[in-house]
Amino acid sequence: MKTRRTALSLGPIYYLWDGPKWRDFYFRIADEADIDHVTLGETVCSKRQHFSEPHIADVIERLEAAGKQVTLSTLAMVTLERESRHVRDLIRDAHHKVEANDLSALGLLKGRPHSIGPLVNVYNAATARTLAARGADVVCLPPELPATSIRQMLQAMPDFAFELFAFGRMPLAISARCAHARSKGLTKDNCQFICGEDPDGLPLRTLDRQSFLVLNGVQTMSNSCVVLLDDLAVLMEAGLTRVRLSPQDCDMVRVAALYRATLDGRIEGKEAVRELEKAYPGIRFSNGFLHQQEGAAWVARGRSATTAGG
Repeated sequence: MKTRRTALSLGPIYYLWDGPKWRDFYFRIADEADIDHVTLGETVCSKRQHFSEPHIADVIERLEAAGKQVTLSTLAMVTLERESRHVRDLIRDAHHKVEANDLSALGLLKGRPHSIGPLVNVYNAATARTLAARGADVVCLPPELPATSIRQMLQAMPDFAFELFAFGRMPLAISARCAHARSKGLTKDNCQFICGEDPDGLPLRTLDRQSFLVLNGVQTMSNSCVVLLDDLAVLMEAGLTRVRLSPQDCDMVRVAALYRATLDGRIEGKEAVRELEKAYPGIRFSNGFLHQQEGAAWVARGRSATTAGG
């Protein structure tokens, strides 16, 4: 019996990239990356939308011409009437599937096929069943879930499409205030789009100079980058059928190629991790949450969660 090919997806860009960079990134993904699904659109801050909106129609056309399925993302936090109106208009007018990243979108999406992003907390099969009954047909699980919980959901709902957040800085929190602007002496209302100076986020350090978190506008992210290359085989055996990459400011075509080769069994996970260090140099990798450790920990395959260091 021929086994089903594990789908590889690309989540929305969380960072502020200028319009041409944003457009060219997706053009290259369309032309060169072996990716099945692409979710795009502003998720973090509605003020950034005017950078990408002039290019979104061309990007969708290019992606679909390359055979990729496109989903449109919603905002992760809706606090203003214009943001609420944008979400309503997007869902009403969209000719593509929409991904909910905030519970405020779920009522508007009820009864039509949609996906659930990793910013919505889906921690068990009961929640997933409730969302599925309302029309969700894909759930990207939050990156803080341990493998035991993921396996339980895969076993409880074997015919449902769960997606694993398998690469990228973890989205940890989002706020109505902008700490990124504040850190540079500005306010959210007069931010001057200062977050665009940090296309891979603004690293934070503790008082004793240890790397801690990353600011991305109103969003707080992990300093380390989730890398699950060496953990995919076990989860695929448990029934995982979709894997998500979150765009970082690095060679994402190379990243996608390494994940595709690992999913297809053409390269071992450990070797793929070594190659990934070349594609995204100077970044600390982590997979601690998957192994019931602190999120920033790196647990090598073959070491138990009780013996792996942080």
